[in-house]
Amino acid sequence: MTEEIALRFSVTRNRAFLLVETSRALVSRLPNTLAALERGDIDLYKSSKVTQLTREVSDEVAAQIDAWLAERLAGRDPGAIRGSVSYAVQKFDPDGYRERAAKKRALRRISLEHNDETMSTLSGHLPTEVASSLYASMSRSARSRRNKDKSRTLDQHRADIFAERLLAEDGRGKRRAHIHVYVDLLTLVGARNDPATLAGYGPIPDWLVREIASDSSSTWSRLITDSATGQLLEAGADKYRSPASLARLIMARDRECTQPGCHCPAEFAEIDHIVPRARKGKTDHHNCHIHCKGHNLLREEPGWSAVPTGNGGMIITTPSGHTYETSPEPFHEPRTDLEENTED
Repeated sequence: MTEEIALRFSVTRNRAFLLVETSRALVSRLPNTLAALERGDIDLYKSSKVTQLTREVSDEVAAQIDAWLAERLAGRDPGAIRGSVSYAVQKFDPDGYRERAAKKRALRRISLEHNDETMSTLSGHLPTEVASSLYASMSRSARSRRNKDKSRTLDQHRADIFAERLLAEDGRGKRRAHIHVYVDLLTLVGARNDPATLAGYGPIPDWLVREIASDSSSTWSRLITDSATGQLLEAGADKYRSPASLARLIMARDRECTQPGCHCPAEFAEIDHIVPRARKGKTDHHNCHIHCKGHNLLREEPGWSAVPTGNGGMIITTPSGHTYETSPEPFHEPRTDLEENTED
């Protein structure tokens, strides 16, 4: 069948295999996802994010994930859907996920691929928390160098630092970088097993969070969420926040670029106003949000505009007149009891 599909659709055998695999999974194991595809809530590419991440779970777990996702697919970009599926896999199959993770973490490796015009690609397949920490550390050093040396781009500085550190075989000590992990307090202490979130990656299992938290160099920030919405509690109108504490609140609340479809982590992005100060936009948590540099510049282009809806949410209008509403992802599912969340 795969070969016939490849001929019929004029695609490679591998692409045909993925089409067949996705179709079979939707029909046999994921009825809610299939229904969303048939309604036009998602396309085939988005549905493949569900099938790919559930291919190794049992039929029973797949059914649980599919039911949980039923109201979480429409209007979301592929990266957001992938994050939700990853969260659900960890939530409903924690033991299986841990077993698969142990096998894949054992496959860590470095690979070298030679390219054209005197270039090669050196890449590392590493545990998430290690790779994220390395990249964050190199990015911070690269930005510091870029402030002093504009002759090289940020990517060039980052690549040069990467090479320098690897070649410094006699280097002493261990470099550390601050990575952002968002975790429910009850998960952190072991009373819950819900996945947490690693900025720039997505959901990570509770056991990995506790491993990271047990490091003596970990630092902590405590944030309180609204149990009914999962969002950070708003600052009262009669309370004053210094610029530094406001920035911490916004970075913790948004976690990544607020442009739909962009998942650039907050620590690599910028805080700016939805309504610019030049048009009397206020500097508060309702009108300030996280944008990566590219999307921050995009809003200055003709025809683009945005209005705040509160607590970092906004309605974006494009040059074609289409509108898109966005707001920060909640930290957790709505709850009936008051619980505190701790962010690391």
